Parts: sequence; structure tokens; C-alpha cells
Amino acid sequence: MSDIAIRAEHISKRYRLGERAPYKSLREVVARAVTNPLNRLTGKNKAANKKEFLWALDDVSFEIRQGEAVGIIGRNGAGKSTLLKILSRITKPTKGKAEIYGRVGSLLEVGTGFHPELTGRENIFLNGAILGMKRNEIARKFDEIVAFAEIEKFLDTPVKRYSSGMYVRLAFAVAAHLEPEILLVDEVLAVGDAAFQKKCLGKMGEVAEEGRTVLFVSHNMTAIQRLCHRTIHLGNGLIVLDSISDRVIKEYLNSLPLANEKDELEKIISTLPKDSTFQLEDIHLFQDKKPILGPILNGLPFEVEIQYQVLQRTTGLRVYIDLCDSEDLLLFRTFHDEQADGIPTMNRGRYISHATFPSDILAPTRYIICINAGIYNIRDCIPTPGVRIPISVEWTGNYNRAYMGDTIRGKLAYVIPWTTLEIKNVTT
Repeated sequence: MSDIAIRAEHISKRYRLGERAPYKSLREVVARAVTNPLNRLTGKNKAANKKEFLWALDDVSFEIRQGEAVGIIGRNGAGKSTLLKILSRITKPTKGKAEIYGRVGSLLEVGTGFHPELTGRENIFLNGAILGMKRNEIARKFDEIVAFAEIEKFLDTPVKRYSSGMYVRLAFAVAAHLEPEILLVDEVLAVGDAAFQKKCLGKMGEVAEEGRTVLFVSHNMTAIQRLCHRTIHLGNGLIVLDSISDRVIKEYLNSLPLANEKDELEKIISTLPKDSTFQLEDIHLFQDKKPILGPILNGLPFEVEIQYQVLQRTTGLRVYIDLCDSEDLLLFRTFHDEQADGIPTMNRGRYISHATFPSDILAPTRYIICINAGIYNIRDCIPTPGVRIPISVEWTGNYNRAYMGDTIRGKLAYVIPWTTLEIKNVTT
């Protein structure tokens, strides 16, 4: 018997941009009848018929063996979610085929697979039945699912009244505990808080150790490295690299645009999910009072400016910056309210926060600045890992006591104060 769990053969998926739904409302039919004669005169109909096509996936092939934990990474629009939807049988490929050998549990989008009118309890049994499990099998796992999701109080409440975090808690608990042979997980885990994400990663690790197959899509490189030995990098619908995770992640991070690529940064900010409390508007990096248009010089301080709106009066809102190395390892975190007493309250309004990084703190190499926001100890306002800005740091060439051209000093170049005292004369 073959030990292949997933086989993708020349999968391609094409979407038509601007395509309307196959059904129309009465209002649309009437409006079309009125406007069509005018459009024919002006030539608008011809322009509308020239549809553009997007290949979300283009001739993607790979095999995943039983018991493998494989990561899928790539920039927004690379085709990651489309691939998982095809593997989950939610959508069909335009070309090629995907073969799945085993029972699949998937966690793709918030609420996928749940009936909004049914309660949490009823949805657990519904999902188990969809997976082909018998009622007594589901009942055996029921208490474990509820305990993991931590939603006991809301178990008999229709899930349409759940928050996005509650949705994800229950959905992941169901997907992971109903013993699927293959577990497909998209970036939806970013909706949960940090403690929940850690809990989920631990559970996925247990699933992999039990010999089941895990396919994990994430922008969190640390999570990918921790869970997956192998990673596939997708870019523009193509497989860029399929290899061991350390190599793929390093090459992926090195390929990301630097901070001076403003159009890319604006695109990322514009596609962030809407939040009821916080709205990120813009991010700027400055050095020597000028916008950073290339590498940062380590001999000068540099500044990160974050512009945002607070949409309602909130206690515990924190805007913060994570500084990570080129392998996505967190070096340190700094908050906008670090010098405040207690947990401050912010009124509704527009704000600009500045963070200044001192000179000679970063060694000449690549880093990632991650902009985040969240309500302390409650939830994230920007999905993890935040808005990521790769930067490159170069040595100014000046005499630098902390670095002095020594390439083995590490990734930080901060000058630490030392004192040396002679406490005893030595006679020879």
C-alpha cells in the first residue's frame, strides 16, 4: 500500500476577474434592460465582455507522505488558500487533479463547515457526521472538544452569535479532535489570541507525532519552523521552492520587498481585516529626518511612525513593534505605552505613534519589523504576525566599537557598558 497522503498533479485554477454571480435579482434584470441599449451605442458592452483572467495556481505538483507536517508559505495572493480549498474539495481545479488518501479535517475560514442556526453542540455532531464518524465516536470525543475550545457556557447557543474567536476555538477543536488522518489548517488561527495560538500549535504537533498528516498555511515563520520539517513556498501560483523548512524560510524572507517599496506596504494595510476598535492607516520609516528609501545605516538612529484610528474609547489598547531576525526569531518587542503607569485608556480619534531605535543597536544584516496592535490580554486587532516590513541594515564604515567588522558578534550591535578594576597587584 502506498504511503502517499496527498498527491497534487499539475493543478491549475483560473478565475475570471469581475465575473458576476450566475443568478440576478429582479432589480438587476430591470436595470440591465434599461442600460443595455445605451451601452451598445457607447461601446461599453464590448469593453465589459473583455474579461481578464487570473491564474491563482499554475501547474502545481507535489506529494506529501503520511505522517508528514508540511508548511505552505508565500505572500498574499500567492495561491495558498486556493490550494487548500481544492484539497478540501470546496472548489474544483481548472486543470489537473488532487488525490487525497484518508479522512480530511480542515480549518480554512472562520465559520466554514458550521451551520449558523445550529448550536455549538449540534455543529460538533454535524461535523463529525460529515467526516463519516458514528454518533458514539463523536460522543466519546465530545467532552475533550468542549474543554479544548473553552466555550462551555455557549455550547447551546447558535453559532451565528459567536465572535470570530469563539468560532475558531470550536472549529479547531472539532477539526483536530475528531481524528482526521489529514489536517488542513489555514492562517485562520491568527484570529485567536496568543495563548490560543500556542495551544493550537501544540495540538497540531501532537497530531503530527501520532503519525497523521498536517498541511499548515501560515505567515508565522516561527510556527512553521517549529511544526514543519518541510515547507513549500508558493509565489504567483507557482511552486518557488519545496525543501526543508529552514532553507525555504530563509530564501523566502530574503525575497520580501524592503521598506522603501511603499506601494506594497499600502496594499498590505488596505487588505487588513476590519476591526471594531482599531484601524491602521499608514506606516513610515525615517532616518536623519528623511524617508528610508534603501538600507538603514546602523550608525544613525531610525524612527518608525505609525498612524492609526481608535474607533471607540478603549482600555488596554496597545500598538507595538516586534523586531525579528531574518529567520523570523523575535529579538525584542516594544510598546507605545511602555512608559505609562498602569493600563491606559485611549479615546476615540486619530493618532500617530513614533518609536525611535538608537544608533549602533543593529548589526549589518536583514531584519523584519512587525507592526501589531491588540487589546491587552483580550485579543489582537491586527492578525498575527502583523504588518511585516523587511529591512536591511548596513555598516556606516565608521569606527564602531560594538562591531569593528567582526562578523561573528551576532545580530545586535549594542554597546554594553563595562567596568574593569584592578583589585590586587600580582607579583612575579
